[in-house]
Amino acid sequence: MQACTALAFNLRRKTEFLVALADYSVKCFDTETKELVSWMRGHDSSVTSISVHGSGRYAITTSTDTAQLWDLDTFQRKRKLNVRQSVGIQKVFFLPLSNTILSCFKDNSVFAWEFDTLHCKYRLPTPVEGSALLYKAFAVTRDGRIFVAGGKSNQLHLWCLESKQLTRIIQMPPKVRAVRHLEFLPDSFDGGSNQVLGVLSQDNIMRFINIETCKLLFDIGSNEEGISTSAISPNGRYIAAVMENGSLNLYSVRALTQEGNKPPPPVFKVEDWSKCTSEANKLTMRVTSGRSKRPCKFKGSKIQTRLMKLQGNASLENKENELPGGLNKKRLQTLLKGFGEYPAKYRMFVWRSLLQLPENHLAFSSLIDKGTHSAFVNIQKEYPVKNRKLLRVLQRTLSALAHWSAIFAETPYIPLLAFPFVKLFQNNQLICFEVVATVVVNFCQHWFEYFPNPPANVLGMMENVLAHHDKELIQHLIKYNVTSQVYAWPLLETLFSEVLTREEWLKVFDNIFSNHPSYFLMIVVAYIMCSRAPLLHCNQTADFEYFFHHRNNLDINVVIKEAYHLMEATPLDIHPQRMLDDFIPLTKGQYPVFNKYPKFIVDYQTRERERIRQDEIEYLRERQLAHELEVKAQEHKAEDEAWYRKQEILQEAEEQRRKILLEEEEKLAEQRQRLAAVKRELKVKELQLLDASRRRFLKYQQDQRQMELNRLNDEIIRKASMREQETAATVQDAEVRWMELESQRHLFEQHLIKDQETTKKEMKEEVDAHRRKVDLEDHLVQRLMKIHREDKQKLQMVAEENLAQAEQKLLDTDWRLQVLHKLRHDDQAREKRYEEIAKLLHDNRVKEAELLKAMREAEEKKWEEVIQKKAQLEEEQKAAAAADEHRKQFLEGRMNEALEVAEKLQREDGYFERLCDLKTGPTERGVELQQVPMSGNICLNDLSSLESSSHDRRQGDLARQEWELMAEVRRLRQRLTSQARTRHPPARLPATPWTP
Repeated sequence: MQACTALAFNLRRKTEFLVALADYSVKCFDTETKELVSWMRGHDSSVTSISVHGSGRYAITTSTDTAQLWDLDTFQRKRKLNVRQSVGIQKVFFLPLSNTILSCFKDNSVFAWEFDTLHCKYRLPTPVEGSALLYKAFAVTRDGRIFVAGGKSNQLHLWCLESKQLTRIIQMPPKVRAVRHLEFLPDSFDGGSNQVLGVLSQDNIMRFINIETCKLLFDIGSNEEGISTSAISPNGRYIAAVMENGSLNLYSVRALTQEGNKPPPPVFKVEDWSKCTSEANKLTMRVTSGRSKRPCKFKGSKIQTRLMKLQGNASLENKENELPGGLNKKRLQTLLKGFGEYPAKYRMFVWRSLLQLPENHLAFSSLIDKGTHSAFVNIQKEYPVKNRKLLRVLQRTLSALAHWSAIFAETPYIPLLAFPFVKLFQNNQLICFEVVATVVVNFCQHWFEYFPNPPANVLGMMENVLAHHDKELIQHLIKYNVTSQVYAWPLLETLFSEVLTREEWLKVFDNIFSNHPSYFLMIVVAYIMCSRAPLLHCNQTADFEYFFHHRNNLDINVVIKEAYHLMEATPLDIHPQRMLDDFIPLTKGQYPVFNKYPKFIVDYQTRERERIRQDEIEYLRERQLAHELEVKAQEHKAEDEAWYRKQEILQEAEEQRRKILLEEEEKLAEQRQRLAAVKRELKVKELQLLDASRRRFLKYQQDQRQMELNRLNDEIIRKASMREQETAATVQDAEVRWMELESQRHLFEQHLIKDQETTKKEMKEEVDAHRRKVDLEDHLVQRLMKIHREDKQKLQMVAEENLAQAEQKLLDTDWRLQVLHKLRHDDQAREKRYEEIAKLLHDNRVKEAELLKAMREAEEKKWEEVIQKKAQLEEEQKAAAAADEHRKQFLEGRMNEALEVAEKLQREDGYFERLCDLKTGPTERGVELQQVPMSGNICLNDLSSLESSSHDRRQGDLARQEWELMAEVRRLRQRLTSQARTRHPPARLPATPWTP
């Protein structure tokens, strides 16, 4: 559903062509499969032209903004030509017969690029002053020497690409105001230096001019029915034009030109225009009419063409010698006799003209559409040609011949006869078929009258000619019983392809096609006569057979001359020309009926061949069935053997898995026992460690208390001595102290209030410590539940994995049931063990609770002892307080000074806060250490918590040493407040830094 903007053919694969679409893409299609081969993208605007390299492997697509080089083997882009938007590209294309790329831009600049390296070779100079025009259309001759450009003007610029110079400016008639399209008209005899140029102008008329003489030869199209676009066939015989009304007109160049019946002279006179001056008027040449009358006129929708009438004095012989394509048979024969062969470049064209091929496309297509003939389905077995394409063309050509006439399906030598032409015309199957058909009809006359035997009448004619011209040789052949079927028939049925090289064979058939069909027989006789010397030395039949089936050292030019001598010197009564008809070309439209053979023999052979083919098909079908049955039996046997082997392997694997399973179960039981023993050992070690840590901690507390008592005794002794010293001074200052005492009383009341707040804070800290203790116990209980749940999940996963492994290894229902019962029995036993373990855990919890209760009772008893000793201590403190009251004022003053110093330190560096934190930190850690043995949850993970607690204790020791620095300040404060505490006893035990 996309509009087409450009087309390109002549790719390496002849069945493929390129199409540029309006969506800026380029597609490649195959005409045989009618499928998309590739899809190429990369342009940002419509592709205006596609140029294909002469090899058909590369293509250049051109749009207004870029040109891209593609590899048609891989359909990948190789290079990209970018230009500025202000310049733009007109066209980029390959030059014929060279590796040069020509790029034409909108600013009239023309560059030539080397295809291999893509380096700029040259640039055409700026046109002469006064002759500049905007180039829009371009054309190049087939030899790539002349470049023509035209545009919005009635002038054409002719450039010589060899000298890179503007050689000529052609001025079209005044009616032409702009040139839309330029194309050279090919000619078979100009060697690629085309002289006729077609110019399509804005008035939709295409004028054909001679660029040398600047004469108008003819034109096509009119104002009423204009031409939209046109194309010229490669051989220059036809012009196809798409008209503005949508119709497609096909013109014959021969009918349009007056000189179409005569080939142009072989050499043209070329003037050197590069030596002319640079003035535009000296280069400009006007186009003049080269005829007095237009060859064709358009009236309405009908096309009238001028008929070519023969001159009145033309003879019948000249009429017979006229060939298609403007050739003359007599002139060709003269040329052939002079040079011995036709030019290789024009040989195919000359052959097609000599044989007057009708090119019946529809008739040939109908023969091809019938498919491969049954006689040539397996031709590759009899003729193993390596080239697959050549084999396919041979098969199609032979099938078309067999469909045309049944005799060719039964003729065993028809592939030998057709193969040289198939190899020569493998790229044009229509021409190949018609050449072979023409050869069979004209040069193989009377060959099939004695079918299936060789043509005795034709062989007899050649034997008579040989006997007339060389009696000694014929007598020698008769002497050794060598008949014409040995020395003549091999040359005929292979058309000399076995005894001649390619060049010799082409030269021979140049002469055969240019003469009467009897010349073919004469050249066979000439070949035998020219080989008389080696033949006279042969005396065995095998030697004669070998000689006529292999190449020999023989000058083919001598054979050709001898054949012409035989044509002239042979008497009419034995001349083959008397028995053979003149050359008759194939009829146009439909091929002639070929029935010059014994039909009943061919029909009988056809029926026999069909019967044999049906029998062979039936035999092959029965053999195929027997083979299939045998294969199936072998497959069943192999399947049974494989099944039995598989069962044995599975049984062995089952036994092996059972042994492995038993070993694994034994190992698992041993591991469980070792694990239980390890757990017990760890449990005992844990209990021992806990007991040791508890005893160590109690001993540490006792040591600390003893040290504190010793320190207090030392302090009491020191203070007593100080009191004795201070008593004398106090008596002297009694009156002053009384006044200080009154002032300090108010201060003491404030200290009492602060002490009450401190007491409240300590009570709050004890409550927080109790809460943390409860949280820790809850956390430990949750950990126990989590561990129990994880153990349960692991056991469940093990059970599921065992069940899955058991299910995968089941092979039949009985075995699965047995394994399932066994697994269920194991699960029940395991559940019983789990219940026992749970019961043991419960009993352990009960015992731990009892142990905890006993520990708490012991703790209460200890606390009661502590309270009693504390009461005794308080009584002693009360007695000491009465004696120290007279020094209260003095000590309070010192205490106030110490507090001021501490507050100052706190303000400066926060040192006091750190001491307070150290004071409260060990207390909290002591609570945590106390909670560990009371939780009742003993597990392996608690060892890490015990180690962390011991680490905390070491940190507490260091903090205690720092705390002793402030001990004096605290003792002074306690002594000052001891009397107040005696009057107002606290409701709880005082908080100490290391509470057990």
